[in-house]
Amino acid sequence: MVFSMNRSQGYLSAIRSEMKQNGIDAYILPHSDPHIGENITDHWEIISWLTGFTGSAATVIVTDSFAGLWTDSRYFLQAERQLEGSSFELMGTTPGGFASWYDWLVSRSGRHLNIGFDSRIFSLIDFRELKKKLSHKKVTFCTDFDPVTNIWKDRPPLPGGKAWDFAVEFSGKERSVKIDEIRREMHKMDANMHLLTSPDDIMWMLNIRGSDLQYSPLCQSFAIVGSKQILLFTDEEKIPDKIAGDFDNLGIVILPYLECQEILSALTGEVTLLITPSVTSLSIYNSIPSGFRIIEDVSIPARLKAIKNTVEIENISRVMISDGVALTRLFFWIERNRAVVPMSELSVTQKLLELRSRQDEYIGPSFQPIVAYGHHSAMPHYSVTPETDSIIGENGILLIDSGGHYLRGTTDITRTISLGNPTQQQKIDFTLVLKGHIALAGARFPHGTKGYQIDMLARTPLWERGLNYGHGTGHGVGYCLNVHEGPQSISPSDNKTSIESGMLISNEPALYREGEYGIRTENLVLCYLDEETEFGDFLKFDTVSLCYIDMSLTDRSILTTKEIEWINSYHCMVFEKLSPHLSNEESIWLKEKTEAI
Repeated sequence: MVFSMNRSQGYLSAIRSEMKQNGIDAYILPHSDPHIGENITDHWEIISWLTGFTGSAATVIVTDSFAGLWTDSRYFLQAERQLEGSSFELMGTTPGGFASWYDWLVSRSGRHLNIGFDSRIFSLIDFRELKKKLSHKKVTFCTDFDPVTNIWKDRPPLPGGKAWDFAVEFSGKERSVKIDEIRREMHKMDANMHLLTSPDDIMWMLNIRGSDLQYSPLCQSFAIVGSKQILLFTDEEKIPDKIAGDFDNLGIVILPYLECQEILSALTGEVTLLITPSVTSLSIYNSIPSGFRIIEDVSIPARLKAIKNTVEIENISRVMISDGVALTRLFFWIERNRAVVPMSELSVTQKLLELRSRQDEYIGPSFQPIVAYGHHSAMPHYSVTPETDSIIGENGILLIDSGGHYLRGTTDITRTISLGNPTQQQKIDFTLVLKGHIALAGARFPHGTKGYQIDMLARTPLWERGLNYGHGTGHGVGYCLNVHEGPQSISPSDNKTSIESGMLISNEPALYREGEYGIRTENLVLCYLDEETEFGDFLKFDTVSLCYIDMSLTDRSILTTKEIEWINSYHCMVFEKLSPHLSNEESIWLKEKTEAI
């Protein structure tokens, strides 16, 4: 999608014209789609089309005299750069400013305010919060306001990729078994229907994958699970005949994607429907028949798939070796060729994709790789483009955050390396982040512990020196689905989900010095039951990602004996698991990188 500031201003004028014709005072546009997902297709990348901002989290508000964009701290620097020269103001980044778009609307609604938005891509959770914030104001809502369709003439169509079968050797369970598990859980909750709006939940349940999204192997779909039948809303041509035959035998009825709301609204009977508000659009919610009893909770597939089964766990360990080999070869290539081969962020990105693609059962990247050199590494979600591409010099910090989807699992790993001679400040910062990483990796905690309760373990070494980072410490990781996949996370804000045995989570503390450099060290950890005592079950993490940590960036004087033992043990494991798959030259190089300290 090519962005033009002049075109953007024309689009903004056209939107304001539509607003005036419909009596809309404020138009709210979230970065979302009908599935309320983080990863959306080009058809729904309205904010990128309108503003030029390409981050995955944003909300835009337009009035007759104001156009603003809110995002989170991961994207502040990126948004500042991408919105420069546009008609859109970056909001929520200055002290004393409006931290949220809700607050901004509250401040502007002294008179009667008519707020418009497209309820197909507006979450039920956001609408409830908006109503609550404005409950003391005189406000009306126009929930079917869609000015974009008439303006965006070259809008990409909805995707039409084919679904494909995800074999039991990868998934670990037949689709019939998963469906039975879901129905048993529904029975426990006294629900006889379950609305699924997240495609990853549906892919997991049906043991299929798709190609509708660039970085997630999903087929856009909705589903209604009943006690005897499942209604699957996805275009029929997406489902190959063999899979369709299997579905028919299981009572799975394939219906047009766009008919979900119409059919849902026409259902009758004594129905108790389980929904997940955080991924349910207001439009779908409003189509639920008024006589239905509604239960609101995390979806059953989300809870079940968060806990990897034994086949998945075994496969994940194999995938980490494949991914570690690709990364090792990348860093080996960088070190050996940097002085003789011109390198840039884009060329390193291409080399990484090439090396991963050589691995068995590789499908594609699990997100857009972050290859960030120098001050670009201070942007947590920097995305290199031909316009921003930096030549990688002889000195400085290089941060690479990347991952891959394989048939046997999904990876996400970040390494920060030094090119040349690191400064003492860089060494201290890197070591403080590493100390936090080690503290979380070695955590031992009772069953029932939630993410926010252990988040501080990763932050304490930074806090002690008045430092911090603005994003969460860890997110759940899917299995050949989404690289960001809950409900589990490790974050100050996650006070709902307990960390359980079998959950795969990232461990990624960080530190960013704006305009200078950023540091992040990320591995994936798998939770397991460590011990049962008279005080209950105690859990630990097993670090499963495999790649050396650049010890030239450490200040060993601030590492404890226990931390050094962890580093040596981890590096020993990395070498033992990866070296059999490397060339002799690569193996010798890795041996040096993983020598005990």
